[in-house]
Amino acid sequence: MPAEHRQVIVASSIGALFEWYDFYLFGVLAPVFAQAFFAAAGEHAALATTLLAFAAGFLVRPVGALLFGRLGDLIGRKYTFLVTLVLMGVATFAIGLLPGYDTIGAAAPALLVVLRVLQGLAIGGEYGGVATYVAEHAPRDRRGLYTGWVQTTASLGLLLALTASVGLRSALGDEAFAAWGWRLPFLASLALLVVGIWVRLRLRESPLFLELKRSGGASRRPLTDAFGNWRNLRQVLIALFGLVAAQAVVWYTGQFEALFFLTMTLKVDETTAALLLGAALLLASPLFVLFGAWSDRIGRKPIILAGCVLAAASWLPLFGALAKSANPLLVAAQQRVAVQLHAAPADCAWRIAARDTACERAQRLLSLRAVHYVQVDASGPAMVSIAGRQIELDLDEALLRQRLDAALDAAGYPRQADPARVAHVQVVAILFVLIACVAMVYGPLAAMLVEMFPTRVRCSSVSLPYHLGNGWFGGLLPSAVLAVSAHSGRVVDGLWVPIVVVLAGALLCAIFVRENRDTAL
Repeated sequence: MPAEHRQVIVASSIGALFEWYDFYLFGVLAPVFAQAFFAAAGEHAALATTLLAFAAGFLVRPVGALLFGRLGDLIGRKYTFLVTLVLMGVATFAIGLLPGYDTIGAAAPALLVVLRVLQGLAIGGEYGGVATYVAEHAPRDRRGLYTGWVQTTASLGLLLALTASVGLRSALGDEAFAAWGWRLPFLASLALLVVGIWVRLRLRESPLFLELKRSGGASRRPLTDAFGNWRNLRQVLIALFGLVAAQAVVWYTGQFEALFFLTMTLKVDETTAALLLGAALLLASPLFVLFGAWSDRIGRKPIILAGCVLAAASWLPLFGALAKSANPLLVAAQQRVAVQLHAAPADCAWRIAARDTACERAQRLLSLRAVHYVQVDASGPAMVSIAGRQIELDLDEALLRQRLDAALDAAGYPRQADPARVAHVQVVAILFVLIACVAMVYGPLAAMLVEMFPTRVRCSSVSLPYHLGNGWFGGLLPSAVLAVSAHSGRVVDGLWVPIVVVLAGALLCAIFVRENRDTAL
Protein backbone atom coordinates (compact mmCIF):
# COMPACT_ATOMS: atom_id res chain seq x y z
CA MET A 1 0.00 0.00 0.00
CA PRO A 2 1.48 3.40 -0.95
CA ALA A 3 2.35 5.71 1.94
CA GLU A 4 -0.14 8.30 0.71
CA HIS A 5 -2.95 5.73 0.86
CA ARG A 6 -1.98 4.69 4.38
CA GLN A 7 -2.16 8.34 5.40
CA VAL A 8 -5.59 8.67 3.79
CA ILE A 9 -6.95 5.64 5.65
CA VAL A 10 -5.40 6.55 9.01
CA ALA A 11 -6.38 10.22 8.95
CA SER A 12 -9.91 9.54 7.72
CA SER A 13 -10.45 6.74 10.22
CA ILE A 14 -9.11 8.69 13.20
CA GLY A 15 -11.44 11.60 12.52
CA ALA A 16 -14.40 9.26 12.06
CA LEU A 17 -13.45 7.38 15.24
CA PHE A 18 -13.54 10.60 17.26
CA GLU A 19 -16.92 11.56 15.81
CA TRP A 20 -18.46 8.16 16.57
CA TYR A 21 -17.01 8.37 20.11
CA ASP A 22 -18.74 11.72 20.61
CA PHE A 23 -22.00 10.46 19.16
CA TYR A 24 -22.20 7.22 21.15
CA LEU A 25 -21.22 8.65 24.53
CA PHE A 26 -24.86 9.66 24.88
CA GLY A 27 -26.07 6.08 24.47
CA VAL A 28 -23.43 4.59 26.76
CA LEU A 29 -24.39 7.05 29.52
CA ALA A 30 -28.17 6.84 28.95
CA PRO A 31 -28.93 5.80 32.59
CA VAL A 32 -26.93 8.80 33.87
CA PHE A 33 -28.78 11.20 31.56
CA ALA A 34 -32.09 9.73 32.72
CA GLN A 35 -31.27 10.79 36.28
CA ALA A 36 -29.55 14.11 35.52
CA PHE A 37 -32.01 15.49 32.98
CA PHE A 38 -35.28 13.50 33.04
CA ALA A 39 -35.66 12.26 36.64
CA ALA A 40 -38.82 14.34 37.20
CA ALA A 41 -40.69 11.99 34.83
CA GLY A 42 -40.24 8.91 37.05
CA GLU A 43 -37.74 6.07 36.60
CA HIS A 44 -39.32 4.16 33.70
CA ALA A 45 -40.56 7.29 31.93
CA ALA A 46 -37.14 8.93 32.43
CA LEU A 47 -35.45 5.99 30.76
CA ALA A 48 -37.94 5.97 27.89
CA THR A 49 -37.58 9.75 27.44
CA THR A 50 -33.79 9.46 27.45
CA LEU A 51 -33.98 6.84 24.71
CA LEU A 52 -36.17 9.21 22.68
CA ALA A 53 -33.63 12.01 23.19
CA PHE A 54 -30.97 9.53 22.09
CA ALA A 55 -33.11 8.82 19.02
CA ALA A 56 -33.41 12.54 18.21
CA GLY A 57 -29.79 12.55 17.09
CA PHE A 58 -30.62 9.73 14.71
CA LEU A 59 -33.79 11.28 13.32
CA VAL A 60 -31.97 14.39 12.05
CA ARG A 61 -29.09 12.48 10.48
CA PRO A 62 -30.76 12.48 7.03
CA VAL A 63 -30.92 16.30 7.21
CA GLY A 64 -27.18 16.39 7.88
CA ALA A 65 -26.70 13.93 5.03
CA LEU A 66 -28.48 16.25 2.59
CA LEU A 67 -26.75 19.39 3.84
CA PHE A 68 -23.20 18.07 3.97
CA GLY A 69 -23.59 15.57 1.14
CA ARG A 70 -24.44 18.52 -1.12
CA LEU A 71 -21.36 20.39 0.10
CA GLY A 72 -19.21 17.30 -0.48
CA ASP A 73 -20.28 17.16 -4.13
CA LEU A 74 -19.95 20.94 -4.56
CA ILE A 75 -16.73 21.93 -2.80
CA GLY A 76 -15.05 18.60 -2.04
CA ARG A 77 -14.97 15.68 0.36
CA LYS A 78 -12.06 16.89 2.52
CA TYR A 79 -13.41 20.29 3.54
CA THR A 80 -16.88 18.94 4.22
CA PHE A 81 -15.79 16.37 6.77
CA LEU A 82 -13.61 19.02 8.43
CA VAL A 83 -16.76 21.05 9.05
CA THR A 84 -18.65 18.05 10.43
CA LEU A 85 -15.76 17.25 12.77
CA VAL A 86 -15.83 20.77 14.22
CA LEU A 87 -19.62 20.75 14.65
CA MET A 88 -19.55 17.39 16.42
CA GLY A 89 -16.69 18.38 18.73
CA VAL A 90 -18.28 21.67 19.78
CA ALA A 91 -21.73 20.12 20.43
CA THR A 92 -20.23 17.29 22.48
CA PHE A 93 -18.08 19.67 24.53
CA ALA A 94 -21.19 21.78 25.24
CA ILE A 95 -23.05 18.73 26.61
CA GLY A 96 -20.26 18.41 29.17
CA LEU A 97 -20.96 21.98 30.35
CA LEU A 98 -24.76 21.74 30.38
CA PRO A 99 -26.43 22.21 33.83
CA GLY A 100 -28.80 19.48 34.96
CA TYR A 101 -32.53 19.54 35.69
CA ASP A 102 -31.96 20.39 39.35
CA THR A 103 -30.17 23.60 38.31
CA ILE A 104 -32.16 25.08 35.41
CA GLY A 105 -35.31 22.94 35.34
CA ALA A 106 -37.02 22.06 32.07
CA ALA A 107 -34.48 24.08 30.07
CA ALA A 108 -31.88 21.37 30.77
CA PRO A 109 -33.52 18.51 28.83
CA ALA A 110 -34.57 20.95 26.09
CA LEU A 111 -30.99 22.16 25.59
CA LEU A 112 -29.73 18.59 25.76
CA VAL A 113 -32.02 17.62 22.88
CA VAL A 114 -30.82 20.64 20.86
CA LEU A 115 -27.18 19.61 21.31
CA ARG A 116 -28.08 16.02 20.48
CA VAL A 117 -29.67 17.27 17.26
CA LEU A 118 -26.44 19.11 16.38
CA GLN A 119 -24.54 15.87 16.94
CA GLY A 120 -26.95 14.12 14.60
CA LEU A 121 -26.44 16.74 11.89
CA ALA A 122 -22.67 16.36 12.19
CA ILE A 123 -22.59 12.59 12.00
CA GLY A 124 -25.07 12.80 9.13
CA GLY A 125 -22.45 14.62 7.12
CA GLU A 126 -19.45 12.58 8.22
CA TYR A 127 -19.94 9.06 6.93
CA GLY A 128 -20.75 9.71 3.28
CA GLY A 129 -17.79 12.04 2.88
CA VAL A 130 -15.27 9.75 4.55
CA ALA A 131 -16.45 6.56 2.83
CA THR A 132 -16.43 8.27 -0.55
CA TYR A 133 -13.05 9.91 0.05
CA VAL A 134 -11.31 6.66 1.02
CA ALA A 135 -12.95 4.60 -1.75
CA GLU A 136 -11.94 7.17 -4.38
CA HIS A 137 -8.29 6.67 -3.38
CA ALA A 138 -8.46 2.86 -3.43
CA PRO A 139 -7.43 0.56 -6.29
CA ARG A 140 -10.40 -1.17 -7.89
CA ASP A 141 -9.55 -4.58 -6.38
CA ARG A 142 -8.96 -3.25 -2.83
CA ARG A 143 -11.90 -0.93 -2.16
CA GLY A 144 -13.42 -3.35 0.34
CA LEU A 145 -10.13 -3.53 2.24
CA TYR A 146 -9.58 0.23 2.28
CA THR A 147 -13.11 1.12 3.35
CA GLY A 148 -13.16 -1.79 5.81
CA TRP A 149 -10.87 0.28 8.02
CA VAL A 150 -13.43 3.10 7.98
CA GLN A 151 -16.14 0.58 8.92
CA THR A 152 -14.28 -0.33 12.11
CA THR A 153 -14.52 3.23 13.40
CA ALA A 154 -18.18 3.06 14.49
CA SER A 155 -17.56 0.03 16.71
CA LEU A 156 -14.21 1.36 17.92
CA GLY A 157 -15.89 4.68 18.73
CA LEU A 158 -18.37 2.75 20.87
CA LEU A 159 -15.45 0.89 22.48
CA LEU A 160 -13.68 4.18 23.22
CA ALA A 161 -16.87 5.59 24.78
CA LEU A 162 -17.26 2.46 26.92
CA THR A 163 -13.61 2.64 27.99
CA ALA A 164 -13.91 6.29 29.03
CA SER A 165 -17.09 5.58 30.99
CA VAL A 166 -15.72 2.52 32.79
CA GLY A 167 -12.34 4.09 33.54
CA LEU A 168 -13.81 7.23 35.08
CA ARG A 169 -16.51 5.35 36.97
CA SER A 170 -13.86 3.09 38.50
CA ALA A 171 -11.55 6.00 39.33
CA LEU A 172 -14.20 8.33 40.78
CA GLY A 173 -16.76 5.92 42.22
CA ASP A 174 -20.42 5.59 41.21
CA GLU A 175 -21.65 8.55 43.27
CA ALA A 176 -19.10 11.08 42.01
CA PHE A 177 -19.40 9.82 38.45
CA ALA A 178 -23.19 10.23 38.49
CA ALA A 179 -22.90 13.69 40.07
CA TRP A 180 -20.25 15.27 37.85
CA GLY A 181 -17.73 12.72 36.52
CA TRP A 182 -19.91 11.84 33.51
CA ARG A 183 -19.08 15.29 32.12
CA LEU A 184 -15.38 14.54 31.72
CA PRO A 185 -15.64 12.29 28.61
CA PHE A 186 -17.64 15.02 26.88
CA LEU A 187 -15.19 17.73 27.86
CA ALA A 188 -12.32 15.56 26.59
CA SER A 189 -13.81 15.82 23.11
CA LEU A 190 -12.20 19.25 22.79
CA ALA A 191 -8.74 17.64 22.80
CA LEU A 192 -9.91 15.00 20.31
CA LEU A 193 -11.26 17.78 18.11
CA VAL A 194 -7.85 19.48 17.97
CA VAL A 195 -6.12 16.22 17.05
CA GLY A 196 -8.75 15.40 14.43
CA ILE A 197 -8.46 18.82 12.75
CA TRP A 198 -4.66 18.61 12.65
CA VAL A 199 -4.75 15.14 11.10
CA ARG A 200 -7.35 15.97 8.48
CA LEU A 201 -5.78 19.27 7.41
CA ARG A 202 -2.80 17.26 6.13
CA LEU A 203 -4.94 15.38 3.62
CA ARG A 204 -5.32 16.19 -0.07
CA GLU A 205 -8.62 16.27 -1.87
CA SER A 206 -9.97 13.15 -3.59
CA PRO A 207 -8.20 12.66 -6.95
CA LEU A 208 -11.45 11.67 -8.69
CA PHE A 209 -13.19 14.79 -7.45
CA LEU A 210 -10.30 17.03 -8.53
CA GLU A 211 -10.30 15.41 -11.97
CA LEU A 212 -14.04 15.97 -12.23
CA LYS A 213 -13.66 19.64 -11.27
CA ARG A 214 -10.87 20.18 -13.82
CA SER A 215 -12.93 18.60 -16.60
CA GLY A 216 -15.99 20.69 -15.74
CA GLY A 217 -18.07 17.60 -14.97
CA ALA A 218 -18.83 18.38 -11.33
CA SER A 219 -22.49 18.84 -10.45
CA ARG A 220 -23.75 22.36 -9.77
CA ARG A 221 -27.02 21.02 -8.32
CA PRO A 222 -26.08 17.82 -6.48
CA LEU A 223 -29.42 17.27 -4.74
CA THR A 224 -31.42 17.77 -7.92
CA ASP A 225 -29.07 15.55 -9.92
CA ALA A 226 -29.03 12.88 -7.21
CA PHE A 227 -32.71 12.74 -6.25
CA GLY A 228 -34.49 14.42 -9.16
CA ASN A 229 -33.15 11.86 -11.62
CA TRP A 230 -35.22 8.66 -11.46
CA ARG A 231 -32.35 6.37 -12.42
CA ASN A 232 -30.20 7.63 -9.55
CA LEU A 233 -33.15 7.93 -7.15
CA ARG A 234 -34.04 4.31 -7.83
CA GLN A 235 -30.52 3.31 -6.75
CA VAL A 236 -30.92 5.43 -3.61
CA LEU A 237 -34.14 3.61 -2.73
CA ILE A 238 -32.56 0.22 -3.41
CA ALA A 239 -29.61 1.18 -1.19
CA LEU A 240 -31.94 2.29 1.60
CA PHE A 241 -34.41 -0.61 1.69
CA GLY A 242 -32.23 -3.35 0.23
CA LEU A 243 -29.02 -2.66 2.17
CA VAL A 244 -28.93 0.03 4.83
CA ALA A 245 -32.19 -0.60 6.72
CA ALA A 246 -31.15 -4.18 7.41
CA GLN A 247 -27.56 -3.18 8.20
CA ALA A 248 -28.78 -0.56 10.67
CA VAL A 249 -30.85 -2.93 12.77
CA VAL A 250 -28.13 -5.59 12.68
CA TRP A 251 -25.61 -3.01 13.94
CA TYR A 252 -27.77 -1.60 16.71
CA THR A 253 -29.22 -4.93 17.83
CA GLY A 254 -25.80 -6.58 17.98
CA GLN A 255 -24.17 -3.77 19.93
CA PHE A 256 -26.43 -1.13 21.51
CA GLU A 257 -29.46 -3.30 22.11
CA ALA A 258 -27.15 -5.94 23.60
CA LEU A 259 -25.76 -3.31 26.00
CA PHE A 260 -29.24 -2.07 26.96
CA PHE A 261 -30.39 -5.66 27.42
CA LEU A 262 -27.52 -6.40 29.80
CA THR A 263 -27.96 -3.28 31.93
CA MET A 264 -31.66 -2.42 31.80
CA THR A 265 -33.26 -5.85 31.46
CA LEU A 266 -30.79 -8.27 33.03
CA LYS A 267 -29.70 -5.75 35.69
CA VAL A 268 -25.98 -6.34 35.22
CA ASP A 269 -24.11 -3.39 36.71
CA GLU A 270 -23.06 -0.83 34.12
CA THR A 271 -19.30 -1.24 34.64
CA THR A 272 -19.40 -5.01 34.20
CA ALA A 273 -21.65 -4.76 31.14
CA ALA A 274 -19.39 -2.16 29.55
CA LEU A 275 -16.29 -4.29 30.18
CA LEU A 276 -17.92 -7.38 28.70
CA LEU A 277 -19.11 -5.56 25.58
CA GLY A 278 -15.76 -3.79 25.30
CA ALA A 279 -13.90 -7.10 25.36
CA ALA A 280 -16.16 -8.49 22.62
CA LEU A 281 -15.71 -5.33 20.51
CA LEU A 282 -11.94 -5.52 20.85
CA LEU A 283 -11.91 -9.16 19.75
CA ALA A 284 -14.36 -8.68 16.88
CA SER A 285 -13.16 -5.34 15.41
CA PRO A 286 -10.65 -6.94 12.99
CA LEU A 287 -13.57 -8.77 11.38
CA PHE A 288 -14.78 -5.53 9.78
CA VAL A 289 -11.55 -5.25 7.80
CA LEU A 290 -11.50 -9.00 7.14
CA PHE A 291 -15.00 -9.09 5.65
CA GLY A 292 -14.30 -5.88 3.72
CA ALA A 293 -11.19 -7.45 2.19
CA TRP A 294 -12.97 -10.74 1.57
CA SER A 295 -15.67 -8.89 -0.33
CA ASP A 296 -12.99 -7.82 -2.84
CA ARG A 297 -12.57 -11.50 -3.69
CA ILE A 298 -16.05 -13.02 -3.62
CA GLY A 299 -18.33 -9.96 -3.76
CA ARG A 300 -20.09 -7.69 -1.30
CA LYS A 301 -23.63 -9.03 -1.75
CA PRO A 302 -23.18 -12.66 -0.62
CA ILE A 303 -21.38 -11.61 2.57
CA ILE A 304 -24.00 -8.99 3.45
CA LEU A 305 -26.87 -11.40 2.76
CA ALA A 306 -25.26 -14.14 4.84
CA GLY A 307 -24.78 -11.72 7.74
CA CYS A 308 -28.42 -10.62 7.62
CA VAL A 309 -29.78 -14.17 7.59
CA LEU A 310 -27.43 -15.35 10.36
CA ALA A 311 -28.32 -12.36 12.53
CA ALA A 312 -32.08 -12.78 12.16
CA ALA A 313 -31.88 -16.54 12.78
CA SER A 314 -29.64 -16.23 15.86
CA TRP A 315 -30.98 -13.27 17.85
CA LEU A 316 -33.70 -15.05 19.82
CA PRO A 317 -31.48 -17.97 20.93
CA LEU A 318 -28.47 -15.70 21.51
CA PHE A 319 -30.35 -13.18 23.66
CA GLY A 320 -31.95 -16.09 25.52
CA ALA A 321 -28.49 -17.52 26.17
CA LEU A 322 -27.29 -14.07 27.19
CA ALA A 323 -30.01 -13.91 29.84
CA LYS A 324 -29.10 -17.33 31.25
CA SER A 325 -25.39 -16.46 31.29
CA ALA A 326 -25.71 -12.99 32.81
CA ASN A 327 -28.62 -13.37 35.26
CA PRO A 328 -29.69 -17.01 35.75
CA LEU A 329 -31.72 -16.12 38.86
CA LEU A 330 -33.89 -13.78 36.80
CA VAL A 331 -34.48 -16.44 34.13
CA ALA A 332 -35.39 -18.96 36.82
CA ALA A 333 -37.89 -16.50 38.33
CA GLN A 334 -39.42 -15.79 34.93
CA GLN A 335 -39.98 -19.51 34.42
CA ARG A 336 -41.10 -20.29 37.97
CA VAL A 337 -43.30 -17.38 39.06
CA ALA A 338 -46.76 -17.05 37.55
CA VAL A 339 -47.64 -13.40 36.97
CA GLN A 340 -50.95 -12.27 35.45
CA LEU A 341 -52.14 -8.80 34.53
CA HIS A 342 -55.95 -8.57 34.73
CA ALA A 343 -57.36 -5.53 32.93
CA ALA A 344 -59.95 -4.41 30.42
CA PRO A 345 -58.72 -4.95 26.84
CA ALA A 346 -59.37 -1.31 25.93
CA ASP A 347 -57.01 -0.12 28.68
CA CYS A 348 -54.15 -2.25 27.29
CA ALA A 349 -54.71 -1.72 23.56
CA TRP A 350 -51.95 -0.35 21.31
CA ARG A 351 -52.28 3.37 20.61
CA ILE A 352 -50.09 6.15 19.29
CA ALA A 353 -50.21 8.21 22.49
CA ALA A 354 -50.27 6.51 25.89
CA ARG A 355 -53.25 7.34 28.15
CA ASP A 356 -51.54 6.25 31.36
CA THR A 357 -54.23 3.72 32.21
CA ALA A 358 -53.88 1.30 35.11
CA CYS A 359 -52.84 -1.40 32.63
CA GLU A 360 -50.16 0.80 31.07
CA ARG A 361 -48.75 1.73 34.48
CA ALA A 362 -48.57 -1.93 35.42
CA GLN A 363 -46.91 -2.80 32.10
CA ARG A 364 -44.24 -0.14 32.69
CA LEU A 365 -43.50 -1.28 36.23
CA LEU A 366 -43.43 -4.98 35.38
CA SER A 367 -41.19 -4.30 32.40
CA LEU A 368 -38.84 -2.31 34.63
CA ARG A 369 -38.30 -5.48 36.69
CA ALA A 370 -38.06 -7.68 33.54
CA VAL A 371 -41.09 -9.68 34.64
CA HIS A 372 -42.68 -12.24 32.33
CA TYR A 373 -46.44 -11.93 32.65
CA VAL A 374 -49.64 -13.04 30.92
CA GLN A 375 -52.33 -10.49 30.18
CA VAL A 376 -55.87 -11.64 31.06
CA ASP A 377 -58.92 -9.79 29.78
CA ALA A 378 -61.10 -8.80 32.73
CA SER A 379 -64.16 -6.63 33.20
CA GLY A 380 -63.68 -6.09 36.93
CA PRO A 381 -61.06 -4.02 38.79
CA ALA A 382 -57.62 -4.10 37.22
CA MET A 383 -55.10 -6.11 39.21
CA VAL A 384 -51.81 -8.01 39.04
CA SER A 385 -51.48 -11.52 40.41
CA ILE A 386 -47.94 -12.53 41.46
CA ALA A 387 -47.63 -16.14 42.59
CA GLY A 388 -51.24 -15.98 43.78
CA ARG A 389 -50.84 -12.64 45.57
CA GLN A 390 -53.27 -10.08 44.14
CA ILE A 391 -52.52 -6.37 43.95
CA GLU A 392 -55.14 -3.88 42.79
CA LEU A 393 -53.90 -1.29 40.30
CA ASP A 394 -56.14 1.60 41.34
CA LEU A 395 -53.28 3.21 43.28
CA ASP A 396 -50.87 6.05 42.69
CA GLU A 397 -47.77 4.89 40.85
CA ALA A 398 -45.38 5.19 43.83
CA LEU A 399 -47.55 3.02 46.09
CA LEU A 400 -48.28 0.58 43.27
CA ARG A 401 -44.59 0.20 42.59
CA GLN A 402 -43.87 -0.37 46.27
CA ARG A 403 -46.42 -3.20 46.47
CA LEU A 404 -45.35 -4.80 43.20
CA ASP A 405 -41.70 -4.71 44.28
CA ALA A 406 -42.55 -6.30 47.62
CA ALA A 407 -44.50 -9.10 45.92
CA LEU A 408 -41.77 -9.69 43.32
CA ASP A 409 -39.08 -9.72 46.02
CA ALA A 410 -41.06 -12.31 47.98
CA ALA A 411 -41.50 -14.41 44.82
CA GLY A 412 -37.76 -14.45 44.15
CA TYR A 413 -37.38 -11.90 41.35
CA PRO A 414 -33.85 -10.41 41.73
CA ARG A 415 -33.44 -6.65 41.62
CA GLN A 416 -29.85 -6.92 40.36
CA ALA A 417 -27.77 -9.61 38.71
CA ASP A 418 -25.60 -11.48 41.17
CA PRO A 419 -21.98 -10.58 40.17
CA ALA A 420 -20.80 -14.03 41.28
CA ARG A 421 -23.21 -15.73 38.88
CA VAL A 422 -22.38 -13.71 35.76
CA ALA A 423 -20.61 -16.12 33.38
CA HIS A 424 -18.13 -13.65 31.90
CA VAL A 425 -16.58 -15.92 29.27
CA GLN A 426 -19.96 -17.07 27.96
CA VAL A 427 -21.29 -13.51 27.81
CA VAL A 428 -18.26 -12.27 25.86
CA ALA A 429 -18.55 -15.24 23.48
CA ILE A 430 -22.24 -14.48 22.80
CA LEU A 431 -21.50 -10.79 22.26
CA PHE A 432 -18.65 -11.72 19.91
CA VAL A 433 -21.05 -13.75 17.75
CA LEU A 434 -23.52 -10.84 17.68
CA ILE A 435 -20.77 -8.44 16.58
CA ALA A 436 -19.45 -10.92 14.01
CA CYS A 437 -22.86 -10.73 12.30
CA VAL A 438 -22.55 -6.94 12.42
CA ALA A 439 -19.12 -7.13 10.76
CA MET A 440 -20.43 -9.35 7.96
CA VAL A 441 -23.12 -6.82 7.07
CA TYR A 442 -21.24 -3.60 7.82
CA GLY A 443 -17.69 -4.42 6.71
CA PRO A 444 -18.38 -4.50 2.93
CA LEU A 445 -21.16 -1.88 3.04
CA ALA A 446 -19.16 1.30 2.37
CA ALA A 447 -17.54 -0.10 -0.77
CA MET A 448 -20.88 -1.38 -2.03
CA LEU A 449 -22.65 1.95 -1.51
CA VAL A 450 -19.86 3.95 -3.17
CA GLU A 451 -19.92 1.64 -6.20
CA MET A 452 -23.63 2.25 -6.75
CA PHE A 453 -23.36 5.96 -7.65
CA PRO A 454 -21.47 8.25 -10.08
CA THR A 455 -18.71 10.55 -8.83
CA ARG A 456 -20.55 13.83 -9.47
CA VAL A 457 -23.32 12.98 -6.95
CA ARG A 458 -21.68 10.19 -4.98
CA CYS A 459 -21.37 12.00 -1.65
CA SER A 460 -25.04 13.00 -1.57
CA SER A 461 -26.25 9.66 -2.90
CA VAL A 462 -24.30 7.61 -0.35
CA SER A 463 -25.09 9.85 2.62
CA LEU A 464 -28.88 10.03 2.43
CA PRO A 465 -29.79 6.30 2.35
CA TYR A 466 -27.09 5.51 4.91
CA HIS A 467 -28.40 8.01 7.43
CA LEU A 468 -32.06 7.41 6.70
CA GLY A 469 -31.48 3.73 7.39
CA ASN A 470 -29.26 4.15 10.43
CA GLY A 471 -30.99 7.25 11.74
CA TRP A 472 -34.57 6.06 11.53
CA PHE A 473 -34.46 2.27 11.49
CA GLY A 474 -31.47 2.05 13.85
CA GLY A 475 -32.10 5.08 16.05
CA LEU A 476 -35.70 4.17 16.88
CA LEU A 477 -34.85 0.53 17.53
CA PRO A 478 -34.25 0.67 21.34
CA SER A 479 -37.53 2.52 21.93
CA ALA A 480 -39.46 0.13 19.66
CA VAL A 481 -37.98 -2.96 21.30
CA LEU A 482 -38.74 -1.57 24.77
CA ALA A 483 -42.36 -0.76 23.82
CA VAL A 484 -43.06 -4.17 22.26
CA SER A 485 -41.48 -6.06 25.16
CA ALA A 486 -43.45 -4.06 27.74
CA HIS A 487 -46.73 -4.66 25.89
CA SER A 488 -46.22 -8.36 25.22
CA GLY A 489 -45.05 -9.37 28.69
CA ARG A 490 -41.86 -11.11 27.54
CA VAL A 491 -38.52 -9.32 27.49
CA VAL A 492 -37.27 -10.91 24.24
CA ASP A 493 -40.42 -10.33 22.19
CA GLY A 494 -39.18 -6.90 21.15
CA LEU A 495 -36.52 -8.65 19.05
CA TRP A 496 -39.19 -9.47 16.48
CA VAL A 497 -39.00 -5.83 15.36
CA PRO A 498 -35.40 -6.08 14.05
CA ILE A 499 -35.93 -9.64 12.83
CA VAL A 500 -38.77 -8.57 10.53
CA VAL A 501 -36.83 -5.55 9.23
CA VAL A 502 -33.69 -7.58 8.51
CA LEU A 503 -35.50 -10.39 6.70
CA ALA A 504 -37.45 -7.89 4.59
CA GLY A 505 -34.23 -6.05 3.74
CA ALA A 506 -32.45 -9.29 2.86
CA LEU A 507 -35.26 -10.25 0.50
CA LEU A 508 -35.07 -6.87 -1.27
CA CYS A 509 -31.29 -7.13 -1.43
CA ALA A 510 -31.47 -10.57 -3.04
CA ILE A 511 -33.90 -9.30 -5.68
CA PHE A 512 -32.76 -5.77 -6.52
CA VAL A 513 -29.15 -5.16 -5.44
CA ARG A 514 -26.50 -5.79 -8.10
CA GLU A 515 -22.93 -6.89 -7.40
CA ASN A 516 -20.63 -4.03 -8.46
CA ARG A 517 -17.24 -4.88 -6.96
CA ASP A 518 -15.45 -4.61 -10.32
CA THR A 519 -17.07 -1.30 -11.25
CA ALA A 520 -14.72 1.54 -12.18
CA LEU A 521 -15.41 4.64 -10.11
